[in-house]
Amino acid sequence: MTEPAREEVLLGRRLCPVLWRVSARAQRVSLRIDAVRGAVVVTLPPQAPRRAGLVLLRAHAAWATGALEALAPAVPLEDGAVVRLGDVPHAIRHAPEAAEAHLGDGEIVVGGPARHLRRHALALLRAEAGHRIPPRAARHARALGVAPRAVRLKDTRTRWGSCAPDGTLAFSWRLVMAPDWVMDYVVAHEVAHLREMNHSPRFWAQVARLSPHRTAAHDWLRCHGAGLLRVG
Repeated sequence: MTEPAREEVLLGRRLCPVLWRVSARAQRVSLRIDAVRGAVVVTLPPQAPRRAGLVLLRAHAAWATGALEALAPAVPLEDGAVVRLGDVPHAIRHAPEAAEAHLGDGEIVVGGPARHLRRHALALLRAEAGHRIPPRAARHARALGVAPRAVRLKDTRTRWGSCAPDGTLAFSWRLVMAPDWVMDYVVAHEVAHLREMNHSPRFWAQVARLSPHRTAAHDWLRCHGAGLLRVG
């Protein structure tokens, strides 16, 4: 898929980042907020002129500007930035002489040239997710007497976790930056689907066996989940 074209559009008194996307599946012009890129996405059917998107965008200018202002601030992966791993904040420290990125005492130490800092820090965060999420899934699976076919980490934008019909579990690697109890709940939720592929009372009973944090985790993700998407 090609990257949507990006431009700045004046909405009211504010210049807003807008991504233009053409989709063969679109039946009408639509708007949504891309929390990762911090922009309004205008989706057009193939034959729709850009003018139609501008008309809709300006008709909903108050909504668009308000939604963008409500986004959590972006956290660039750069020297001095602070990123949480579970319950512990870690400051990124660029150490050019270091051989590779590694965790220090409350630090993410990134070696090599500065131009590679973001890529190396991102790789370390993904690796740390790999160290923390699959073992937790295995532990919950043992508690229920089930076994996932595989556990995969992805960079999803709309779902924190999923359970495929074949028993494959998938999680957003960004959960590694959420509090441990939030990550634990999401993992427990998907593992419980290995026992009950539904959201029946039986399913929620299985979740409750594994994690007591259902309501609190839902609330945290609703309030702060978008911020995880803004890291990097």
